[in-house]
Amino acid sequence: QVQLVESGGGLVRPGGSLRLSCAASISLDSLTGVGWYRQAPGTQREWLADIRGGGYAYYADSVKGRFTISRDTAKNTVYLQMDNLKPEDTGVYFCRARKVMSDYWGQGTQVTVSS
Repeated sequence: QVQLVESGGGLVRPGGSLRLSCAASISLDSLTGVGWYRQAPGTQREWLADIRGGGYAYYADSVKGRFTISRDTAKNTVYLQMDNLKPEDTGVYFCRARKVMSDYWGQGTQVTVSS
């Protein structure tokens, strides 16, 4: 079992920044990858970014150039740096950790972008 705890959400104005954290209960090296997802009210959960072994990062077109995923293996934590936030970035942000035969989700953290 893997526990994931997201933090760092909040209310921010358009154009602002936030950094989300996803703390895992096991070593990141035990995982095949960790991703960030977003779910806005009334919509399906949307994949945003992924970081895999070796630190290789992948992004959805909707956030490429504005969001940066990174990891600190010493802290078993994955981050999502979000810059130039837009109102359409509002939603609950979840992290997902993958192992070969299973995956795990955190409880989510709310991000609201509004003036």
